Amino acid sequence: MFDSLLTAILCTAAIGAGLMAGVYFAFSAFIMRALDSLDAGQATDAMIAINSVILRSWFMVLFTGSTLLYAMLSIMALVEVELPGRWLLFFTGLIYVSGMFLCTVVFNVPLNERLTGNDNDGRLPSGFWSHYVDRWTRWNHLRCICSLAALGLSMHYLMTYS
Repeated sequence: MFDSLLTAILCTAAIGAGLMAGVYFAFSAFIMRALDSLDAGQATDAMIAINSVILRSWFMVLFTGSTLLYAMLSIMALVEVELPGRWLLFFTGLIYVSGMFLCTVVFNVPLNERLTGNDNDGRLPSGFWSHYVDRWTRWNHLRCICSLAALGLSMHYLMTYS
């Protein structure tokens, strides 16, 4: 029973990681570059619109759900001392939660809030878009890589221990 539950959770988490990696890849590969080709005001307005829509979309269910599943898998790996490959499972969850979730919360979200003017009375400093797109995209690359790593490690775990 436990083995099939673990497999179901890990498969679901891996699908979530793959979908998240795809979203982040799209932003890193072409969305941010396309926005950066616009003038700073247009790019800022477009990114604010994207951020507004994304907060009310299925993305948030995927973002939160996959994070919770990987956190749960890491906890299971710590608690179940007889679990084969437990450290692989633990570090897979750790990579996802820290590299995808915490990176988003600590770096990307504050940049988004600053872009919308939530922390500066609605006034952006001159040249902020260049600062924003450079840093936001850099952290987004990390989110993409960590999501892909979690997907790959999840697949490896499933092929090795299931």
